[in-house]
Amino acid sequence: MESLPSGFIKQTIIFLELYIILYISYIPDSTNRLFAASTIPPHFGSSDISTYALQTLELDGYLSFDNNHQAATDFGNRYHSLPLAVLHPKSVADISSMINHIFRMGYASDLTVAARGHGHSIQGQAQAYNGVVISMESFKGTEMKINAGELPYVDVSAGELWINILHETLKQGLAPKSWTDYLHLTVGGTLSNAGISGQAFRHGPQISNVYQLEVVTGKGEVVVCSENQNADLFHAVLGGLGQFGIITRARISLEKAPKMVKWIRVLYSDFSKFTRDQEYLISSNDQFDYIEGFVFINRTGLLNNWRSSFNPKEPLQASKFNSDGKIFFCLEMAKYFNPDEIDFMNKKVESLMSELSYIPSTLFTSEVTYLDFLDRVHVSENKLRAKGLWEVPHPWLNLLIPKSQIHDFAQEVFGNILKDTSNGPIIIYPVNKSKWNNRTSLVTPDEDIFYLVAFLSSAVPSSVGTDGLEHILEQNQRILDYCIDFLPGVKQYLPHYSNQEEWRSHFGPKWQTILQRKSIYDPLAILAPGQRIFQKGIIPFL
Repeated sequence: MESLPSGFIKQTIIFLELYIILYISYIPDSTNRLFAASTIPPHFGSSDISTYALQTLELDGYLSFDNNHQAATDFGNRYHSLPLAVLHPKSVADISSMINHIFRMGYASDLTVAARGHGHSIQGQAQAYNGVVISMESFKGTEMKINAGELPYVDVSAGELWINILHETLKQGLAPKSWTDYLHLTVGGTLSNAGISGQAFRHGPQISNVYQLEVVTGKGEVVVCSENQNADLFHAVLGGLGQFGIITRARISLEKAPKMVKWIRVLYSDFSKFTRDQEYLISSNDQFDYIEGFVFINRTGLLNNWRSSFNPKEPLQASKFNSDGKIFFCLEMAKYFNPDEIDFMNKKVESLMSELSYIPSTLFTSEVTYLDFLDRVHVSENKLRAKGLWEVPHPWLNLLIPKSQIHDFAQEVFGNILKDTSNGPIIIYPVNKSKWNNRTSLVTPDEDIFYLVAFLSSAVPSSVGTDGLEHILEQNQRILDYCIDFLPGVKQYLPHYSNQEEWRSHFGPKWQTILQRKSIYDPLAILAPGQRIFQKGIIPFL
């Protein structure tokens, strides 16, 4: 007898598996109507069955199966994975039902789920090829609830933008303690990574300033967790890259908000003096409220570019300053104050500045509102959008570097690998590890002080020159190769790897904890496939 084609046999097996799982394991809906496999048209393939199965869900929101190209893009503008469907939830029950529905289908379905916030991932992390993308911005949940008591906090939906939280909390004279440099990001997105900015040396990252979370696990379970309730899940999802659950709500710590900010920039030509001053400031009892830094390589008219927002202390000397062909390091600081405290604030700033070794003619200052300071990057965004330069590839590279290795890193990267900084800013500043909770899933270097170094490049589309995508990616790889070969303590922030061995190396001693948490909270590896840590059906559990 003539044998059947292997492809036909494989398709038949897949169909039978799907047929059986659909028949025996679907949850009755609210009217106790069981979705049976006998209702599936016989000509359907596995993708059709997945679509048909999703369409049976009763939701407060809705699913879209067409025109979902936005869910296949992100800020990085390099990865484009089209989902089968996008869920626009109106309740946490929508998210729970969707994930539980897919969980009960088991391995007979290839469906995965990714939560997408404001779309600012840079390597396709919030995409789900042929899966379901959950539009978290559609899920606003209930209104923000602000508690202005002894330990003030705000309860917010994970799909809320930080800029909106700032606006609402300022109405009561309060604000979150820790920020990101760019505020038009969702709460769930930053808490799934860390959320780092110039306040982190004082308060830690955003994941160190959360009291409570509501999470939907990879089984579809809705769990409230905190340091004292379901603590393992709480720590797992913070910095967990979406691997253990989707954050749907967060209770965020607040503090009394200032009205004004003294914003200061100075330059250094000596990297040792620059880092010494940064480390002194983050360890000082009389502290600034914000400390960051930048690297400038071969930038023409550097100080003149600051004049639109800052005032030089020595205008004549500043006008003669020449930055061409040189490497400079900018120390950026901010001191918060209220209008009736301006004299005291100025004396405090003057005292702190007197201990620093910057180039005197490069001192620039500005006084702005607290809101304008925190939302400063949005101004640049609007300018770039107006020029059509926002929606371009962004091959960013973010690294966490131990204090003991920062000088070797700077000598090789800023001295040899990079020839200029015309493709975008390079941010560099230290943080205190004592402010970070090591029980979260986030991985950091094993030293008390480490540096964030962020290469925030933008590539010119279609360019084959030094401003093109390929050149920047090659440059990034040279930096990574140097770290792998000579600086083993360096860790990626917003990490991206191509295989599980690299992920195992990234997590190091935490890898066994990651595996254990995955087996508990997302055993089928349904969640966050775009991170490329686990593949559905292939998980190396203990």
